[in-house]
Amino acid sequence: MDLLSYETSRNMLDLLQVNSSRFERVPLSDALGRVLAVDIIAEYNDPQFPTASMDGYALKHTDMDSGVLTVLGDNPAGHDETRVVNNGECIKTFTGSMMPEGTDTLIQIENVTYEDGKITIDETVPMGWSVRPIGEGYRSGDVLIKKGTKISFAEIGVMAGLNQVMVKVAIRPRVAVIATGSEILDLGEHSDNPAQIRSSNNYTLAALFEQAGAEVIQLGTAPDDKNAIMKTFETALASADILVSTGGVSVGDYDFVKDIVPRLGAEVVYKGVGIKPGRHVMVAQRESKFILALPGFAYSSTVTGILYALPLISKMLGKESPYKLVAAKLQEDFTKRSRFTEFTACNVVVEDGEYFVNFEGKKVGSSAILTNMLNNSGLMIAGEEDKFLETGTYINVILLENF
Repeated sequence: MDLLSYETSRNMLDLLQVNSSRFERVPLSDALGRVLAVDIIAEYNDPQFPTASMDGYALKHTDMDSGVLTVLGDNPAGHDETRVVNNGECIKTFTGSMMPEGTDTLIQIENVTYEDGKITIDETVPMGWSVRPIGEGYRSGDVLIKKGTKISFAEIGVMAGLNQVMVKVAIRPRVAVIATGSEILDLGEHSDNPAQIRSSNNYTLAALFEQAGAEVIQLGTAPDDKNAIMKTFETALASADILVSTGGVSVGDYDFVKDIVPRLGAEVVYKGVGIKPGRHVMVAQRESKFILALPGFAYSSTVTGILYALPLISKMLGKESPYKLVAAKLQEDFTKRSRFTEFTACNVVVEDGEYFVNFEGKKVGSSAILTNMLNNSGLMIAGEEDKFLETGTYINVILLENF
């Protein structure tokens, strides 16, 4: 069959129109891991006034060499300080407190000696010492967190500081996942038939899609029965934005999925891409819903799930990219095994801020070896034109983390 190039298939995927404007409001405490649907913009400066960054005495820097200053009293954090400091005076000021009017410098407690309401300066400090200026953190109007950002602990903290009680986040796309094939057993199922294998695809992909921000509908497994599969697919499309199946897309007598998808009224965007693994991947669309039929081998289905399902999920969430792509340097020679664009599991090492790749412990074999993706792995991309890549060559790598 004629195969699309990987680049063409991704360009076609990127051109598909998806609904990325759906959002909901959730409490800040429930926003962790969600994706922002709007920019978070500062409404005021931080800090809004000069602020002490440690405990000490607020004074005029011109008094630094005067030796002895009169202490007017204390200025605790949160206190609305109204006193004006004149020459020869200071106020004991604590971390986070507003700097009193007339002061421009804070000398820490360790640099002075206090006695009878006065301080003697033992060691001077520069002008503006230990004073946070207005807007040091951010200025009014600054975009602090961009739309499409996945919310982590830092975003939670910044939004709490902005008094964001409710947060506008993208609605999670619903992804239905099913593994097809009479040879597979779901978790907990027992069989005396040694030819059957344990299904992992539906659980691997469900975890992958949830990690990417989707809400997953777990459909389990289905035997090679055209009518049963078609009914399951139709039911899933009623509630899911994306239906992802594994198995049944090759050219075997029992590969029914490739025939069922058009019968569902879905338009096949393409079937067959020049990639290894997963060249029999199918992408189809029915109105605003998408169907991704992936190969049945564990490694193949996972790789194609990353390459074709994650970009759709990412677009629906309004994220800029589905995964992090980095340039890395080969630490050993690599020989490509096919004429297609290859995605090879590799070890990713970071040294002095630079990414390196090697294949220590990675098994060479069929597209069923999912264990190759364990232990801080990445997916190395070798293009169609690549044949032999020598040590030191820079290649692109998809990092398998932080989707």
